[in-house]
Amino acid sequence: MLGGHGGKSSAGGRKSLRIAVAGEKGTGKSSLISAVASETFPDNVPRVLPPTTLPADAYPDYIPITIIDTPSSIDNRIKLIEEFRKADAVILTYACDQPATLDRLSSYWLPELRRLEIKAPVIVVGCKLDLRDERLPVRLEDIMAPIMKEYREIETCIECSALTLIQAPDVFYYASKAVLHPTFPLFDQEKQCLKPRLRRAVQRIFNLCNHDMDGALHDAELNDFQINCFGAPLDPVELIGVKRVVQERQPDGVTDLGLTLPGFLFLFSLFIERGRPETAWAILRKFGYNDSLELNSESLLVPAKHSPDQSIELTKEAMDFLSGIFQLYDLDNDGALKPAELDDLFQTAPDSPWLESPYKDAAEKTSGGNLTINGFLSEWALMTLLDPRKSLANLICIGYGHDPASTFSVTRKRSVDRKKQRTERNMFQCFVFGPKKSGKSALLDSFVGRKFSDSYKATIGERYAANVIDQPGGTKKTLVLREIPEDRVKKFLANKESLAACDVAVVVYDSSDVYSWKKAREILMEVARRGEESGYGTPCLLVAAKDDLDPYPMSVQESDRVCMDLGIDIPVSLSMKLGDPNNLFSRIVSTAENPHLSIPETESGRRSKNIRQFVNNSLVFVSVGTALGFAGLAAYRAYSARKNT
Repeated sequence: MLGGHGGKSSAGGRKSLRIAVAGEKGTGKSSLISAVASETFPDNVPRVLPPTTLPADAYPDYIPITIIDTPSSIDNRIKLIEEFRKADAVILTYACDQPATLDRLSSYWLPELRRLEIKAPVIVVGCKLDLRDERLPVRLEDIMAPIMKEYREIETCIECSALTLIQAPDVFYYASKAVLHPTFPLFDQEKQCLKPRLRRAVQRIFNLCNHDMDGALHDAELNDFQINCFGAPLDPVELIGVKRVVQERQPDGVTDLGLTLPGFLFLFSLFIERGRPETAWAILRKFGYNDSLELNSESLLVPAKHSPDQSIELTKEAMDFLSGIFQLYDLDNDGALKPAELDDLFQTAPDSPWLESPYKDAAEKTSGGNLTINGFLSEWALMTLLDPRKSLANLICIGYGHDPASTFSVTRKRSVDRKKQRTERNMFQCFVFGPKKSGKSALLDSFVGRKFSDSYKATIGERYAANVIDQPGGTKKTLVLREIPEDRVKKFLANKESLAACDVAVVVYDSSDVYSWKKAREILMEVARRGEESGYGTPCLLVAAKDDLDPYPMSVQESDRVCMDLGIDIPVSLSMKLGDPNNLFSRIVSTAENPHLSIPETESGRRSKNIRQFVNNSLVFVSVGTALGFAGLAAYRAYSARKNT
């Protein structure tokens, strides 16, 4: 049979396990622990045992297990909860000769674990099997089926006897197996099929092993796979046997070319069906997957930022790869990916990564809801900005095989860009501030080609929008807009490094509303002050939105005066309702490309700057005067020496 023993290599990097044992008083918890540890039934057992350790060689995975006996009384509830939270697995016991203790599992213990949000797998153990009344034969499956259907966190059920040691050691074997090789992430018991994440992982593994890309694994490819995962090849007879089993149960699993993807998937179902999830996990971990069926973060080497005003971008090599992938999956060559085409593209990733916030609806789509090439590349740029490790994991899953070092570049510090008065960045991040109902969301909607809506819907949390901007000369830059809701501005700016990642700050106000203008002015001044205090001075643009409405008369004059006082451009007037963004997005990029300009300067900031310049000039004057003094003294001494001679 294809596969092998998981052994030490399949433990997911764990060095030890902690298992908590709980249940009603008198169900045999302590006797079970003592019997397994000493391999004999104890005569006298304390009410609660101290922590008990089973050595690493007790079970095949070679990992020591610490067993925690817990008190049953309510008086020790805090201690019990603490142990539940620290446990890798929880064993719940009942007594086979006391049906009431079984009822307590579903009436108290299992609901309590859910209420406490304990995520550890649960093993249900019937103790005192030797005391069950043999005149009342009961099948464990019949008892536990309805309970397991309701509580999917139950990994295994088993009955045992500490007195006769029947299946007693198996209890902790299954508990450790539930942690190291859990079935729950792999198999849907209700639907009796592999879970979607496992299918995606298996498809990626199949693609990696299918070196000639003919859609089937021939014998040499199967043996390479076997050696890679288990260190030994299959002999020809075993290979024939594997393919025969697959063909009998999965007719389309084998062709003349070899084992197909349906056949490869069937093998994983067979591992689980035969109680060998450790074989499936050994394969998954060999190919870099963790317990959540995502690529291990340790293997995702992402360059580090050394300063908060740096950012991480995709290199041209990575962007070229993504453009090629887009064309490959754009089957109808319409310049946009349909949802089904996008699903196919990410079919070997754990999930489609852009279905949830902040990526959902963050990029340009066609009127039919299809993702354009600009939208596709912008989503990748946004994901790289916010979570480069997630970006790399998804790149690898869709087939990116280049050196991770060639995937990302770390930008120069923004403070250095401002000193050098130029930037080499390909992606800019713009923070969009403004009071409620000023038009911030309409601005972001317009940026990604979404139609204007008269209905107001307050933004909950932060929102992003990203797109590619064509600049003069044929250059393209990616712009990311980040909307900061009004009620979060104060807390946001309280962080000293809040503006470090910002290339341009845009403050939007409703030009027809006096309150909106006054609030926008406060926000603009606060952004300017925070930039001066933190050293992360940020270019700013003021945007007078809703230009289709009659403007508040005083706001026009006041806004121009405020901009002049701060040393920034006068407000940009626009109307999203009329579909007239007034070239704002290109202006944002142009402002970002000149990072030394449009940085607001408050009166206090100007005074501080003048004081610094005065002090610096004074120091220069003193230095020059001192140097001249020393030079004069040296000349006088030389003259005196010559005269005496």
